[in-house]
Amino acid sequence: MTLPTLDNAAARRIFMDRHALLETPQGDATGAALLDVITRLGFVQLDSINTVARAHDLILFSRRPRYRPKALTTLYETSGSLFEHWTHDASVIPRAFYPWWRMRMQRDAEVLKKRWRLWRRDGFEAQFQSVLMHIRDHGPCSTADVGKDEKKSSGGWWDWNPSKTALEYLWMTGALSVIRRDGFRKVYDLTERVIDTSQSNDVPSEAETIDWCCNNALDRLGFASSGELTKFWRHVSSAEARDWCKGALARGEIIDLAVTQADGKQRTLFARPHVLEDPAIGQSPPARLRILSPFDPMLRDRTRAKGLFGFDYTVEMFVPEAKRQYGYYVFPILEGDRLVGRVDMKAHRDADRLNVRAVWPEPKIKWGKGRICAFETELDRVLKLAGVSQVTWEPGWLRDP
Repeated sequence: MTLPTLDNAAARRIFMDRHALLETPQGDATGAALLDVITRLGFVQLDSINTVARAHDLILFSRRPRYRPKALTTLYETSGSLFEHWTHDASVIPRAFYPWWRMRMQRDAEVLKKRWRLWRRDGFEAQFQSVLMHIRDHGPCSTADVGKDEKKSSGGWWDWNPSKTALEYLWMTGALSVIRRDGFRKVYDLTERVIDTSQSNDVPSEAETIDWCCNNALDRLGFASSGELTKFWRHVSSAEARDWCKGALARGEIIDLAVTQADGKQRTLFARPHVLEDPAIGQSPPARLRILSPFDPMLRDRTRAKGLFGFDYTVEMFVPEAKRQYGYYVFPILEGDRLVGRVDMKAHRDADRLNVRAVWPEPKIKWGKGRICAFETELDRVLKLAGVSQVTWEPGWLRDP
């Protein structure tokens, strides 16, 4: 039987639409409007690196150029509209989704104990009660407030004492919640003081959670394999996602779909039955050029991004300097529905400048005067987010593809 087929251009548009990148980047970026963007994405990854702007700020700015970091701080720390927990990494998540994290918290409880014992995080379990009592008696605390006289573990960058490990464990398993970041250091409080009891007492069953996770992941991806559904929230196992897809297919809730990749090959994926009638297919993406975060949700799954856009991307901060092809922290450049290059740049706030070290065009994409002008216009927008007022260019900044 011949499967319904989605061509590559249509697939890109559906995927971009689900990630709020198909419409013109404009509109309010505070309060309920900002929460709507985050809800649409599902979550926004937090990251401390601030070469130009922190990842979460650039993710939101690329969709709403009026965005400023204070708006996210207000949602997270003041209005209680968000909570922080793990997806594939630490992220801010709509508070309404909190019950769907309970299964993960429960499952992580024993897994983390075993894993951290294996990693020689000794003694952290003995600190549970003392850490909880400290917070109950003294209020919210950070890792700087506990375990000052304790011996640290020999864990390289993860150099934790037992009380710090206990804090992290109690947060990841639900007894504590992170209420804010101070200098990007987590501040923890008792969950009973943070999350409304109507949410904290709501514990969906595993079957309900798996169904929610798979449905909501598919709706945010547009089309996906069972493995991609697994990777989206990182709550369900591969087997659980496969079983869900099998059941949803039998119930007629999803269909098999051939999705054309950038190289012309096709992948058989799952999608909603009316995906070929999706309004996004007929919508033209904005022509303007945008700089994306290396951790942008659209690029988080590097394999998927390469398949759909032909964009082979690695964050090279984890690559030894001598082996880097591009640079420590290089930003993808989006134009229309194509990724047209990547830029190595850094904000030098002490010198009030954004320095562009290099731009590498993608293969077969020319950077003429028009594209360079569009790039300069985007840099002028980014200046406000970066907190500097001028752009400087290193000689030979435009490299060969």
